[in-house]
Amino acid sequence: MSRATENGVGAASPATDARERLFAAAVEAFADKGFHGTTTRDIATRAGMSPAALYIHHKSKEDLLYLISRAGHHATLRLVKNALSASENPVDQLTAVISAFTEHHARNHTTARIVNYELAALSPEHLNEIAGIRREIERHVREIVSAGVTTGDFHTGDPRMTTLALLSLGLDVARWYRDEGQWSPQAIAGHYRDLALRMLGYRDQRNPADA
Repeated sequence: MSRATENGVGAASPATDARERLFAAAVEAFADKGFHGTTTRDIATRAGMSPAALYIHHKSKEDLLYLISRAGHHATLRLVKNALSASENPVDQLTAVISAFTEHHARNHTTARIVNYELAALSPEHLNEIAGIRREIERHVREIVSAGVTTGDFHTGDPRMTTLALLSLGLDVARWYRDEGQWSPQAIAGHYRDLALRMLGYRDQRNPADA
């Protein structure tokens, strides 16, 4: 479904439809063959278009990878900000962020594998932009961890390293998660949320069993 149709504006233009078809085809092709193993013909064929048509809408195969990566990273940044806005308590913020982050990478595992494991194929300019978004995501989570240390809820001697460990756990879900597996995205998110609290030495004062 096109963005125009979703917003109730009307049917998408042919150019928009073609770009979206190529975008979706590139996701499928990169997921199946990897960026370097995929040709522009592979992408165009999956989109039901000629190889020459791809260059009408996109500069290159790398440009498609950049658009996929940018969209994926912006989606992750939005969900982190949304989770943060739900509370000012660092414990609640952390559990919301880790749950949302992990579930997102499970549900969108195909795209997430491309977004996170094909970074080396981006041009220096595009990689620099994506790295900036990744640093912003890390900064938000690190600030939660640091705030929890300040309140005495969390215990870690290195908030930045702990933050990277927490994010790495969630990112790696995209590598091994499969839709037909035994765990649902919600179940994985809940388990990773509990792991995150344990990694930070959190003890719920309302639960004597955790004391």
